[in-house]
Amino acid sequence: MDIIKPRTLSGFMELLPAKQAQMERMMEILRKTYASYGFAALDTPVIEDAQILLAKGGGETEKQIYRFQKGDSDLALRFDLTVPLAKYVALHCNELAFPFRRYQISKVYRGERAQRGRFREFYQADIDIIGDGKLDILNEAEIPAIIYKVFRGFGLERFQIRVNNRKILNGFYAMMELSEKSGDIMRTVDKLDKIGAEKVKVILMDDCGLSETQADEILKFIAITGTNAEVLAALEGYAGRNEIFDLGLAELKAVTANLAAFGVPEANFAVDLTIARGLDYYTGTVYETTLLDHPEIGSVCSGGRYDNLAGYYIEKALPGVGISIGLTRLFYVLDEQGLLNPELPSAPADALVLPMTAEPGPAIALAEELRSAGIRVQLYGEQKKFKQKMAYANKLGVPYAVLLGEDEIAEGKCSVKNMTTGEQLKLTPAEAAAHILAGMAANNGPVILEK
Repeated sequence: MDIIKPRTLSGFMELLPAKQAQMERMMEILRKTYASYGFAALDTPVIEDAQILLAKGGGETEKQIYRFQKGDSDLALRFDLTVPLAKYVALHCNELAFPFRRYQISKVYRGERAQRGRFREFYQADIDIIGDGKLDILNEAEIPAIIYKVFRGFGLERFQIRVNNRKILNGFYAMMELSEKSGDIMRTVDKLDKIGAEKVKVILMDDCGLSETQADEILKFIAITGTNAEVLAALEGYAGRNEIFDLGLAELKAVTANLAAFGVPEANFAVDLTIARGLDYYTGTVYETTLLDHPEIGSVCSGGRYDNLAGYYIEKALPGVGISIGLTRLFYVLDEQGLLNPELPSAPADALVLPMTAEPGPAIALAEELRSAGIRVQLYGEQKKFKQKMAYANKLGVPYAVLLGEDEIAEGKCSVKNMTTGEQLKLTPAEAAAHILAGMAANNGPVILEK
């Protein structure tokens, strides 16, 4: 039989156990934080009817979707978590309690060109709050407050959640009599961080058909900076000229005030008029999150307010607000930047019990007692020499090896070896459990270390 060379497809991430443990730790932080705010876990099918996923149709989405036939069925892999959420809410609308709050951490698939930091299969970590007809502005402040808690939970301090409101932008363009071109303008302005003001101005004039005066006025408007209070005060100078603008300004003020009430320091959120989110999908508050010391990474979390989640599946208006973290990409760039904590315990067990006698019964009992104390325990069952057993413990990266020989059994104790320091103590099972738990707690640092 010919041997097939093993390989992983381009654009698909496959991690070794230590790295996978770091990824799992990030997912655990996400789940605990989302759940602490009353979000329900949701898992939608990876495969959907292609007609459902492509209800909106056209554009890059249709080009990138993985689509295939199975018998008479036209099927597709989900390309994000928002469209499946829309279908889910439309399907179960009469069974759900609104506002419906859900989180989902799942893989999605996009058949785009694989490149550095971009994947064809990747995890997204989403939260959304869906209203039944209406949704209070308070929700638009709570979402970024949750993101603040997530990133602080990861161990980050130097990050910024940038906030804007699409109504302010739409109202401003209406003042300039550019409403028909507002979508193209916002998609162009959204590229400001990537290509700079001069190139944005050229595109506004050449592709959007604006005059130089109009382009300059737009760039002047989005360049308003300062503290949040200073930016809001500057925006007051435009108030009273357009109803939509005024509504957006009132909403932005409410979001910034409530963010402070949620305990988010101003160092971690800023009103930024350049944030537009290129999708016409968004109708109110929009967010982007960046790492201040690594602007080259770009946005690591984005989202916003939308007015009609499931319009393609149900006539009922279902407004919502949500965000998405591209978790696989975030993990990749953090690893590439050397920001993942190398000291974070990554072994599949906290302790490895090594039987040193032919009779396994005492070792089995010891392993069960340690597990009942909340310790992850692996029982080594191979009949190998002591040196090979310790080599296995070292390669596994297990923090503690627990040896149980005839002397230990006779004394009702076990020998606990710290695999990092080399310290070895003879302890009762209860003492061993307390010792291991204390050591694990001391080593349980943040998943990300800022430099």
